[in-house]
Amino acid sequence: MPEPIRVDVTPSEHVTAIAYRAAAPNRAGISLILAHGAGANQSSAFMVQLATALAARGIDAVTFNFLYSEQRKRLPDKNDKLEACWRKVIEAYHDGAFGGGGGKLFIGGKSMGGRIASQVAAAGVDVAGLVLLGYPLHPPGQPEKLRTRHLPAIKVPMLFVQGSRDAFGTPEELRPILERLTAPADLCVVEGGDHSYKVPKKLMPQEQVFEFVLDEVDRWLRRRV
Repeated sequence: MPEPIRVDVTPSEHVTAIAYRAAAPNRAGISLILAHGAGANQSSAFMVQLATALAARGIDAVTFNFLYSEQRKRLPDKNDKLEACWRKVIEAYHDGAFGGGGGKLFIGGKSMGGRIASQVAAAGVDVAGLVLLGYPLHPPGQPEKLRTRHLPAIKVPMLFVQGSRDAFGTPEELRPILERLTAPADLCVVEGGDHSYKVPKKLMPQEQVFEFVLDEVDRWLRRRV
């Protein structure tokens, strides 16, 4: 069963993390901490479904709320506060707060959550790699406002899972940027998918899209261990 765990971020503020532990016989020796996007929290259907499915496949998963979502505010915190929250969750993991099978730690998340994960990775936190689900390369309609300055500082492997119709950055926009990075950067394209991986019904059922994303994340994590 998923287990809620308190993580203190400041002396007066805390967030709730949820550990989805893999069954002992199936453990892959991999843990993945995932942060939510700007418009949802860890209880969103996508976050719960993904963490549950990863645990069922033997990967220990953890999700958490940022401070603003824990406090039921709509507007995200500023970058430094988001990064501080990420660091506290990673510290809690290394201190054994989430139990699990240990092993290699990967971090990432959906949209903003993944972007902030990449920023703390660029600053040198102790992780094995990044899983970036719908990376917000730029605000919709503003391709000149790239969020890429920190990416060259990342030293660990990265997986970008991007919808081909993502208004925050298409795979075509991402490719030339990733090719210039020194760390390994893999790009998985969800054909027909938007920023939330929603595809036109004529292409495939959404359940099939989710399984595709799950398979790619699972395969990539195991290859990188």
